[in-house]
Amino acid sequence: MDKNLMKKNFIWNIIGSTFSACNSLFFMIVVTRVNGVDSAGIFTFAFSIAMLLYIIGIYSGRTYQVTDDDKEISDSDYIYSKIFTCSVMIFIGFIFCLIRGYNFIKLLVIMGLTLYKAMEAFSEGVYAIIQENNELYKVGVSLFLKAIISLILFVLIDVITKNLIVSIGCIILVNFMVIWLYDFNNLKKLKFKVDEFKFYPVKKIIIYGFSAFAFVFLTQYVINASKYVIDDVLPNSSQTIYGIILMPATVILLLGQFIIQPFLLPLKLRLKEDKKKFLSMTIMLCGVIVVLGILSLIFIYLFGVPILNILYGIKLNKYLMDLLIIIMGATLYEITVILSTSLITMRSTFSQFVVFIIVSIFTLFISSYLVRKYAIDGATFTYFLSMLFLLVLYIIIFVVVYRKYSNERNDIL
Repeated sequence: MDKNLMKKNFIWNIIGSTFSACNSLFFMIVVTRVNGVDSAGIFTFAFSIAMLLYIIGIYSGRTYQVTDDDKEISDSDYIYSKIFTCSVMIFIGFIFCLIRGYNFIKLLVIMGLTLYKAMEAFSEGVYAIIQENNELYKVGVSLFLKAIISLILFVLIDVITKNLIVSIGCIILVNFMVIWLYDFNNLKKLKFKVDEFKFYPVKKIIIYGFSAFAFVFLTQYVINASKYVIDDVLPNSSQTIYGIILMPATVILLLGQFIIQPFLLPLKLRLKEDKKKFLSMTIMLCGVIVVLGILSLIFIYLFGVPILNILYGIKLNKYLMDLLIIIMGATLYEITVILSTSLITMRSTFSQFVVFIIVSIFTLFISSYLVRKYAIDGATFTYFLSMLFLLVLYIIIFVVVYRKYSNERNDIL
């Protein structure tokens, strides 16, 4: 591949992914300052529900599609599968709202954000086709356009109307227009045409992609479990406070991804060349994350509360300890991401699925107890304890799998 194209792909992918990932943070700031704490609480909860449902929409994800070499499955089949999973995503969201008995406003906010995330999920199927043709920069441009235009319009409309539903409608419209005018145009340039629908390949995608889907779905649940309990037992304002406290963790996780991504191929190469170097690189990456976590703790301790007070216009001084606990939890989780990456490199995936089932059950029970008894502090403790338990299990699994892999390799050699 041309070096300039590689550089272009890398830069635009970073720009697009960063703006897209940070949009929820900016939306939250705007809603809190313009619409008030209660509306921000509804928005925060609705966004967490939409994100959980988004996992259904993307299902196995773009990476699975890009790396799939099954000749019986075409890109058209993946597009059809995305239409199906996104439809299921929207349907489940609507049924969830009806079962929960939410009022009309809350239902519209949840369904609006769900539709917004469904369009993003569908786009992933399109992005995979573009990426397969070595034009990843176009994906980055698309993500950037959607993020920046959505944010600008959201701010303008929300400030003018102070109507959350109208503002959400605008970002839905932006996403539709970018998909229609930019993403589909890129497919036309690649001379891509959707083939006739075939049931078997789509069924195959759904069946084979289930493990990847379930793994990510449970991950999203564990991260946001406390929000679901808060919705049951605490006022919307508490949802806002916890959402703000949790936001710095999102930044930590994003920075962690930037650190990890360049080492994916080197990890694979080290594993083939020298398993001890592979282990050393894994430990080194974990050490880098620990250092990042410590620096983040110092920064949050010194500047975190004043910055958040200014951004959101809410006094958060009494939540400093909660912020620090969240940062520690996010650091622990980022270490598990590194261990997970190494386990995947050693082709160990089912064990991780089992780990997340165990942690999800653990989180379900402790979140219900701690949030009901200690409110926001309980939500914070739930997040930290879940991440700590997750890391302990991952360390155990990693040690077992690494030893087994090492012994097998020794037998071969």
